[in-house]
Amino acid sequence: MRREELEHAIRAATEIIHSDRVIVIGSQSILGWYTEDQLPAAATMSDAVDIAPMSDDDAGTLADSIDAAIGEWSPFHSEFGFYVQGFGRETAVLPRDWEYRLVGVRNEDTKNSTGLCLDPYDLCAAKLIAARAKDHAFVLALIRSGLIDTAVLAERIMLIDPGETRRDSALAWTQSVAAKKAPTD
Repeated sequence: MRREELEHAIRAATEIIHSDRVIVIGSQSILGWYTEDQLPAAATMSDAVDIAPMSDDDAGTLADSIDAAIGEWSPFHSEFGFYVQGFGRETAVLPRDWEYRLVGVRNEDTKNSTGLCLDPYDLCAAKLIAARAKDHAFVLALIRSGLIDTAVLAERIMLIDPGETRRDSALAWTQSVAAKKAPTD
């Protein structure tokens, strides 16, 4: 995925739900912070942009509208080679105060609509909570490229609700990666 595709996804999603702001909650929110040229290939491999409406009803009607119009296997997906998946804001488990660390992607290519992208550390913390193999590979690629510091990531994981049962395993994974990177004496 490239930044221009993220901008296209923001433009399309905001047009569908008749809103000028959405939250990019998936891995491609990293493109709000870095260009594809600055990122390791593993960070831009996804052909999906996960977007959450700023507000939605309990049934997720707006998110469903995004899926129906530009989701996986849609004509949009066939034409452009990527798709947009609608999500509810509560889908991702995120560190406390994540809303204050969002960065906006807004320009002529988004038709001046805004896609609010997760901070890279909040994104990586959420990915480690999800704990899928692809999420671990994504975070590891960012760590190995030097874009994510394991100490800061561990701090961010600690901002996740202590009642979240997967928090400890996310922290243990991060500490394990940090230990492997540390020089041995």
